Amino acid sequence: MDGPMRVLVTGGSGLVGRAIERVVKEGEAREGEEWIFLSSKDANLMSPEETRSVFQKHRPTHVIHLAAMVGGLYKNMRQNLDFWRNNVFVNDNVLQTAHEFGVVKVVSCLSTCIFPDKTTYPIDETMIHNGPPHESNFGYAYAKRMIDVHNRSCFEKYGRRYTAVIPTNVFGPHDNFNIEDGHVLPGLIHKTYLAKSETRLTFWKDPDH
Repeated sequence: MDGPMRVLVTGGSGLVGRAIERVVKEGEAREGEEWIFLSSKDANLMSPEETRSVFQKHRPTHVIHLAAMVGGLYKNMRQNLDFWRNNVFVNDNVLQTAHEFGVVKVVSCLSTCIFPDKTTYPIDETMIHNGPPHESNFGYAYAKRMIDVHNRSCFEKYGRRYTAVIPTNVFGPHDNFNIEDGHVLPGLIHKTYLAKSETRLTFWKDPDH
């Protein structure tokens, strides 16, 4: 690759994006690198036009794709169709536009909930398509699985080496601590905090963890 490395991080204001930004600002970026952290205020990635516009503006050579509609168990159960449609739009726009602009590398962030509900352990990346995900969040899970399908197809047709990672039990600063709509770990942290002044602490299961 000729010229400087320009890394575009979608979902840059979220949990993982803010963590990467902190590491970069603490001096882990190499000389000559430029990092751009996008939030939903910068572009609506469900729109092909806005996605193309932001790529035109920044001309990234590399992309870390974190942007997604996310939520905990209850939100997924209420909005499976929204999770499917919104995430499919975002993922297709980002990956297709990255190809059109000649992006060298895209690393997307998947989720443990993409694994089959009925599976054996230990699990690894070869097993993600071996059965349906948990029915509670099938919209989000299938949308995330399709990133793997898109990556494979891009390699087959264009030789693009786009890939994905599957982090597990990620939590920390800038997480969603909403008890109803967040994931299990930040939800438990919030509940534990509230339990200081209450007498009961309830638990629920989140298939994404």
